[in-house]
Amino acid sequence: MSRIAIGSDHAGFDLKSRFIELLSGRGHELIDMGTDSTESVDYPPFCAAVGRAVRDGDADAGIVVGGSGQGEQLAANKVRGVRAALCNDLYTARMARAHNDANVLSIGARVVGEGLAEEILALFLATPFEGGRHARRVAQISELEAEF
Repeated sequence: MSRIAIGSDHAGFDLKSRFIELLSGRGHELIDMGTDSTESVDYPPFCAAVGRAVRDGDADAGIVVGGSGQGEQLAANKVRGVRAALCNDLYTARMARAHNDANVLSIGARVVGEGLAEEILALFLATPFEGGRHARRVAQISELEAEF
């Protein structure tokens, strides 16, 4: 199994807790970067912590959860080497991994129900990167990142 860093803001706390329970039960090692309640907090530090864990090799993948997932994705993507994908549907989850080699899943707890969120999570984690022509494109993204 794998090591997964996970973080959320207050809006994503309940879904994050469900993900931890689910993934721990499947043998994954979870690194909980916070938050630890539904009390209002700012999400960027939690998402950056997840991104750093992935970048530094402390985690094989990351998950960030918020109300929409949009801000969480943006914050995680500020960490060099992170490819966070906002996936609020199954198609996007599959393509984010297969074509973009996304290493952080961002999801909106106020956008998708718990059942769909669990399916998105499972698909994201199970989908391998296809490589080939997609590897060239991911490399180009990394080159752009290095440029700035």
